Amino acid sequence: MKELDSEMNSLVVIAPAKINFHLEILGLRDDGFHELAMVMQAIDLADRLMFRKNSEGKITLSCDIKDLSTSDDNLIVRSALLLKNCFQLKGLGADIRLEKNIPIGAGLAGGSTDAAATLVGLNELWELGLPIKELEGLACELGSDVPFCLEGGTQLCFGRGETLEPKSKASSSMALILVKDPSASVSTPWAYGRYREKRCQQYLVKESDFESCRKSLREASWLNPLWGGCLPPLRNDLQQVVEPVTPSVQLALKLLRDIPGNLGVAMSGSGPSCFALFPDIASANSCYLQNKKLFEQAGLMSWCCELRDEGVTIETYQ
Repeated sequence: MKELDSEMNSLVVIAPAKINFHLEILGLRDDGFHELAMVMQAIDLADRLMFRKNSEGKITLSCDIKDLSTSDDNLIVRSALLLKNCFQLKGLGADIRLEKNIPIGAGLAGGSTDAAATLVGLNELWELGLPIKELEGLACELGSDVPFCLEGGTQLCFGRGETLEPKSKASSSMALILVKDPSASVSTPWAYGRYREKRCQQYLVKESDFESCRKSLREASWLNPLWGGCLPPLRNDLQQVVEPVTPSVQLALKLLRDIPGNLGVAMSGSGPSCFALFPDIASANSCYLQNKKLFEQAGLMSWCCELRDEGVTIETYQ
């Protein structure tokens, strides 16, 4: 652990969202969670977290969204307390300010990426010197998507989502239009519970069958390299059970499918955010500008996003 440098009092960390190119539910694990085979991709829609040392040894959190809890149930506070308690850092504190750009309850890992940003930010602010693998170990305690959010880029994610196999840096020029009904949210446990209720007869049981699915995904032509002339066959098993009972998802997918030139349309994670892929940022932005008013009239928030090679990153020091 590094000796504290009193000259560094604050820093800013960027926490990007993610989408799922592939979310396949293989079966149930012994711990009761689902065994997954996924491809996650970081995008440039991001929250911004500001960290400042305090001398009281306390963790405080404020946010520009009044409805978001800033108490101990927030993953940011939980991440900070986990770090403090694991390393008995009683004298170290931080005042944290969250600028929330990723919509809440959207299937974009907004809470998970904020948790990852907290681990990175406080590791640097408190000058703990913990390597990324040690941070990933802590991240697994906070949520299945948190390890991915630390590293970002394009990753194969297995197990509950915490077992990562990175692909090469995204040389793909693909971009996307992302939409979400601000009044809608989908509970992740509900979505997985509904899938289990409707599809459990299709579950694989043997580890050899799980590994066969992992191998097939690893070797998929569209991932080697990403894009590489092959269209991503977007798959999200949760969409099968969320879309039929969620009008905002139905509407978002219809509007996106109607846009000429899209390479594919899917829901991200447990929803309700949905996205359409385009070959490059120029075509995505052109279609976005042509349809932005349509999205607004339908009551949907919308963004035009590029793929991102990194996970959480430190933006500035003070």
